[in-house]
Amino acid sequence: MKPSLEKKLATLSERLEELNRLLSSEDATADMENYRKISREHADITPVVEQYRAYRQIESDIAEAQAMLSDPEMKDFAEEEIASGKARLEAADGELQKLLLPKDPNDERNIFLEIRAGTGGDESALFAGDLFRMYSRYAERQRWKVEIESANESELGGYKEIIARIEGFGAYSKLKFESGGHRVQRVPATETQGRIHTSACTVAIMPEADEVADVELNPADLRIDTFRASGAGGQHINKTDSAVRITHIPTGIVAECQDGRSQHSNKASAMRVLAARIKDVQVRAQQAQEAATRKSLVGSGDRSERIRTYNFPQGRITDHRINLTLYKIDAVMDGDLDELVGALMSEHQAEQLAALGEEG
Repeated sequence: MKPSLEKKLATLSERLEELNRLLSSEDATADMENYRKISREHADITPVVEQYRAYRQIESDIAEAQAMLSDPEMKDFAEEEIASGKARLEAADGELQKLLLPKDPNDERNIFLEIRAGTGGDESALFAGDLFRMYSRYAERQRWKVEIESANESELGGYKEIIARIEGFGAYSKLKFESGGHRVQRVPATETQGRIHTSACTVAIMPEADEVADVELNPADLRIDTFRASGAGGQHINKTDSAVRITHIPTGIVAECQDGRSQHSNKASAMRVLAARIKDVQVRAQQAQEAATRKSLVGSGDRSERIRTYNFPQGRITDHRINLTLYKIDAVMDGDLDELVGALMSEHQAEQLAALGEEG
């Protein structure tokens, strides 16, 4: 283990002892805000310190086995113990490094999923519908809740644009690498010659903002317009100006919602989407700054960046960022994203470990 890592872990071990004393003191709950803060820190560093202590115990076991090597009767046993100990030590070292990786503060958040049809007209809108179904099925498998915030349906089915809120623990951590350009190659139902068409959609995954803590929206910076909702919805929707569009004047960021039954609910939804979009801009600016020193292997998540191709005639899905190709398009389109998500998360973790190694 590197000396810098050893020093860091020893400091964390001392800090855990200090936190244990603070939490067990009589007046620990006198200041509940501080108590929660200490409890969170305790929960964060306990797994790291426990793993570090397990690592030190393995080192101690190896040292004991090495002391037995001079005894002819114990030599074979000692050699086996040393070999086994070294393998366990290597695994424990790897686990420790993973536990020490910086955590994304947004990982546990709910998200807003935005899918927009791009090049390809009606076929692109149909693919946007397919992508929304894919993410909805994946969310079901994770037992997450999906709520459509806004949808602009196309005439032949699918969506020109759809925005949904996905509520569930770890939603952002699992779907954050989905942002970017998604390309589809298939024969459209309307194609009489059997020719393969290529079309595209863009996907944006944005962590939901804490309304108060994350994004401060000054009412003076907002322009709120109401208008009559369009599209399906029966008699009510076309008689009242229930649709709401909110513009954040300093940034020009716009959010609108017309799916709710009242102007009040549409305004609340539009404000949530607006806050998430502003937070998304802030997160991307921060990531761009970090990426200036180190480019992430899983891409910047830029909307224009083509990240994945779905080739239906060949039953193939290719993620271009990590050169992963899977021949299970039906399963993936039905929400079986575990293999893709896992590979992207592993690649990101490998990149972080490489950066940690350079720091050390």
